[in-house]
Amino acid sequence: MKVIGVIGSGQMGSGIAQVCATAGFELWLYDIAHEPLQKAHKNIETSLEKLAAKGKLTGTEVKEAMTRLNITSKLEDLKACHFCIEAATEKESLKKKIFKELDALVEPETVLATNTSSIPISQLGAATKRPDKVIGMHFMNPVPLMALVEIIRGEKTSDETHRKTLELAKKLGKTPVTVKDSPGFVVNRILAPMLNEAVWALHEGLATKEDIDAAMKTGCNFPMGPLALADFVGLDTCLFILEVMHKGLKEDKFKPCPLLKRYVEEGRLGRKTGEGFYKYIA
Repeated sequence: MKVIGVIGSGQMGSGIAQVCATAGFELWLYDIAHEPLQKAHKNIETSLEKLAAKGKLTGTEVKEAMTRLNITSKLEDLKACHFCIEAATEKESLKKKIFKELDALVEPETVLATNTSSIPISQLGAATKRPDKVIGMHFMNPVPLMALVEIIRGEKTSDETHRKTLELAKKLGKTPVTVKDSPGFVVNRILAPMLNEAVWALHEGLATKEDIDAAMKTGCNFPMGPLALADFVGLDTCLFILEVMHKGLKEDKFKPCPLLKRYVEEGRLGRKTGEGFYKYIA
C-alpha cells in the first residue's frame, strides 16, 4: 500500500491527508472544486510548520510531506490509489454516490473506507460491488492530534480488509479500536447524548452556558465544556448524528433538543459559521 486517496478537503479530510503524507504515503486529496483544495493545501502546510516549530517534525520532513501531497478536482486521478478514505459531508446519499463512483474507478483490490461518524457501513457497502472491501475508519477531530481511530466492520467486510485497515491506522501513528456496525458506533453513541443533554440543560434554564461548561470542566476534568465542544464539532453535525441514532436505535435519549434544532435552522452552526452557543472572531 503506497498511494492513498482522500475524498473531501474539509477539516477532517485535510487532517487525514496530512497524517497520511507525514507517514510517508503518496496522497491524492480530492474535492469537487479547486478553491477548497487550495485552502486545504495551505492549512496543511501551516499545520506542519507549527508542528515543526514545536520540534515534532523537522523542516525536511515538512518539505517531504508537502511533496507527497497532491490535490485534484478530477476524481479519475484517484484511479491508482491502493486505499481510499471518504471524508465528505455527513450525508448518506452523497457518500453512496461517491462510493459508487469510486467502485467503478479504482482497482478491484482497493479498499474503500469511510470517515462517517454515524452512517451504517453496510448501507454504504451496498452501494458498491465490493462490500467485502468497504469499512469504516472514523478519525477523531483534530486528526493530527487525536490518537483514536474507530474501525467499523460492515456485515460483509472481509478479515483481509479489516487487517489492512488496522495496519494502515497503526502506520499513521493512530490507536485503532474495532467496533460493531451500529448507529453512532462507540464514541458518538456515548458522546452525542451527553452533548444533547447539555443543550437540554441550557434549554430548560438549569444554568448559563458558561456555568454548564465550567461545571463539566472542573467537576469532570473535561478539557472543553460540552457546549463549546458541540460548537467545535459543528451543531449541524451533532444534530445529524443524533437524528441517525434516534432513527436507527429508536430510543428517546437520542431525540435532539429543540434548541439545537433551532440553532441549526438559524445557521448558527458553531465555530465554522462564527456563532453557535458562543460567538467566535474570524
